[in-house]
Amino acid sequence: MSNPYETDLDKNPANYQPLTPIALLERAAKVFPGHVAIIHGDLKVSYGEFWRRSCKLGSALARRGIGKGDTVSVMLSNTPPMLEAHFGVPMTRAVLHSLNTRLDAAIIAFQLDHAETKILIVDREFSAVVAEALKLTKVKPLVVDFDDPQYDEDAPYPKGERIGSLDYEALLAKGEEDFAWSMPDDEWNAISLNYTSGTTGNPKGVVYHHRGAALMAYNNTVHAGLSQHSVYLWTLPMFHCNGWCFPWTLAVTASTHVCLRWVRAKAMYDAIADHGVTHLCGAPIVMSTLINAADPDKRDFPQTVTFNTAAAPPPEAVLSGMAEAGFAVTHLYGLTETYGPAVVNEWHSDWNGLDAAGRTARKARQGVSYAGLEGLSVRNPETMEEVPHDGETIGEAMFRGNIVMKGYLKNPQATQEAFAGGWFHSGDLGVMHPDGYLQLKDRSKDIIISGGENISSIEVEDALYKHPAVASCGVVGMADEKWGETPVAYVELKPGKSATEAEIIEHCRGQLARFKCPRKVVFTEIPKTSTGKIQKFRLREMVKEEGSA
Repeated sequence: MSNPYETDLDKNPANYQPLTPIALLERAAKVFPGHVAIIHGDLKVSYGEFWRRSCKLGSALARRGIGKGDTVSVMLSNTPPMLEAHFGVPMTRAVLHSLNTRLDAAIIAFQLDHAETKILIVDREFSAVVAEALKLTKVKPLVVDFDDPQYDEDAPYPKGERIGSLDYEALLAKGEEDFAWSMPDDEWNAISLNYTSGTTGNPKGVVYHHRGAALMAYNNTVHAGLSQHSVYLWTLPMFHCNGWCFPWTLAVTASTHVCLRWVRAKAMYDAIADHGVTHLCGAPIVMSTLINAADPDKRDFPQTVTFNTAAAPPPEAVLSGMAEAGFAVTHLYGLTETYGPAVVNEWHSDWNGLDAAGRTARKARQGVSYAGLEGLSVRNPETMEEVPHDGETIGEAMFRGNIVMKGYLKNPQATQEAFAGGWFHSGDLGVMHPDGYLQLKDRSKDIIISGGENISSIEVEDALYKHPAVASCGVVGMADEKWGETPVAYVELKPGKSATEAEIIEHCRGQLARFKCPRKVVFTEIPKTSTGKIQKFRLREMVKEEGSA
């Protein structure tokens, strides 16, 4: 017997359109054409103009032969062309590839070749390293220079030479602002390409689709607490997971993008005070920059600013400092493969009544799934059985849903391994609490096994951060003849603060079981990624160079 709900009730253009974030900007431009969409130095761009310029970019790219499946790469800071690229490139059904601006020439060359880049838009700040990369590539893309008129005269980095065959504004001049852009013929079509940081070997190219990007726009709106005409400060690099998809997100509420080329304390405080910033995202290093800023760089502001942070949960002292400075911190968790954050520490009001230790324990959790993530689980990666929700049994954090990547570009083996058993394997080890809140314990490669006992490097780092002199730290395993491995702590002290190795170890003994305490403390500048995350692989290399305990 046929199902009456599937008879003569087919998809048609009237009741089904592919999801795409492009439509969000089109709507914002129609509804609020005069509202300020972008602030960049002295420049202010309305939503109507933002839409027209994005259309001109799409039209100009199409005239250059860019279409479905082609890659347009950009080496840009948090500037208006980067925002325009997030809409103009996918208007042609092409794929946007945002290069990490801190990469060296060899890695840039690898990515351009792997992505088969057709057009490359380059900010003059980065022209020297891109010029070196282009000497190494097999592909020979059309290179377009962006010469930022808002480039500060006292910039920390001078402009490089022009290396392109035309200027960005000249490219746009060839486009039509009434460009008849194309909806994706399938929302599963690729919209962007983001490479993992590649700590060993070549980085993997993570592919996002239109459906996931559109859903992330709605999810971010909800979980970041955006409302109509919020004001967002760009401290998070837009090249990082497409800025956690916030270039597309802000169009939902016709909110304002405040561009920031360099993350500096004074520039951040000036933007927050002058433009009424309500939201920003960033790694813990951005929080430290704000709360440790020199008094002359700080500004008062009346509004409470929502600060969305990922990576390790902020220490209690940092959270207190942020609250005193006027910021409300929301803790998120995700990966490049999940379009950025897909887990949020949803705070319960009754937790405010807990003692300090109780509140800290709740804040240490990564949290629960975004509304658009259908599955969040901790499982045994070998058997794929879910671990008990007891807050103690360690397994691998896994994801399932529409905000999980399509897969890795030209790497079917890695894609199959990542999706084994019908779940995305994060590589992060954690526990699930009885109330369904995820708490990470370590990356699978960062767990320290000492005398057969597992030591979470995150747990040791949490203890270290409670020392008043510690600004940042990283803990890795150090070879030990007796125990196999023991923890070694790399510590960066706060400006003007001091501490000895013995003091740090004694402090940890008051926080941890003795076998978990670092056997060695090295005071040094902690290596970090361009987004402020600590590079554990660099610390492991340093351990090997220094030898075993």
